[in-house]
Amino acid sequence: MRVLAPDVRITDAALTHIVVQAAEAVEGARVRRPRRHLEIEIGGASAGVELELAVTYGKVIPDVVREVQERVAAALGTMCGVNVIAVNVSVEELD
Repeated sequence: MRVLAPDVRITDAALTHIVVQAAEAVEGARVRRPRRHLEIEIGGASAGVELELAVTYGKVIPDVVREVQERVAAALGTMCGVNVIAVNVSVEELD
C-alpha cells in the first residue's frame, strides 16, 4: 500500500493495474509478467517505473517504447497526482 497524500492510499495491485493498462493501450506492446517484471517507486509527489515489454514483430521498437513511456507517465500523473520522473522500459522479447 502506498500513501499518496495524508488521507489517500493506493495498493500496489492498483498501481500495477494502472501501469499495465496504460502500457498495453499502445498498439504492439505487452507487459511481460507484471507481477515479476514491473517496479513502481513512489516517494512524496514523484514516481519512477521500470517495466519489461514484449513488442509485436514488425513494429518500430523505439516508437512503441516512447509511446509506452508517455502513456504510463500520463496515467500515473492524472490518476495518482504524482510527477513521473522516469519510465524505464526494457524490451525483452518480440511477439
